[in-house]
Amino acid sequence: MRYSVSLFPQKHSVDVVELPNGSVRVHVDGRPVDVDVAPVGKQLSVRVGGQVVDLTIDGNLPELRVIAGGSRLLAHVESERTASAERSRKADAGRGENVVRSPMPGRVVKVLVAQGEPVEAGQGLVVLEAMKMENEVRARAAGTVTEVHVLAGAVVEANAKLVTLA
Repeated sequence: MRYSVSLFPQKHSVDVVELPNGSVRVHVDGRPVDVDVAPVGKQLSVRVGGQVVDLTIDGNLPELRVIAGGSRLLAHVESERTASAERSRKADAGRGENVVRSPMPGRVVKVLVAQGEPVEAGQGLVVLEAMKMENEVRARAAGTVTEVHVLAGAVVEANAKLVTLA
């Protein structure tokens, strides 16, 4: 998973891959970094290279308050998926119709609505499978389904049209 991490004034691209043995492979700005993470109570003990740092993290994504080695930092952490969904939401905001788009690449497992059907805000529209996890894409606002752009079994890219609401 790719993250954008801002520690004012610096911004970094962080790629994290969980390996089958439970360890993680990390690249920061394209450079590999040797990292090991272990929970210790409410803290995390993180070894970066040969240095161990105890982290205390407070808050909810994307804004986190971090205490590391006695220093307090504010961090803005956003996954590539979240950033893509936010860009899509902003692009659709000015339009008269509400196009619900895929927040990530994946496979359509189920289409939960049909054309002409009224939907409520928060109602599930499509179930996507990505990275062996099922994700329900929900309506941001109430409306009526004017078009369903996908079928179960279809493979979609990030930002692909799924359902149009009016």
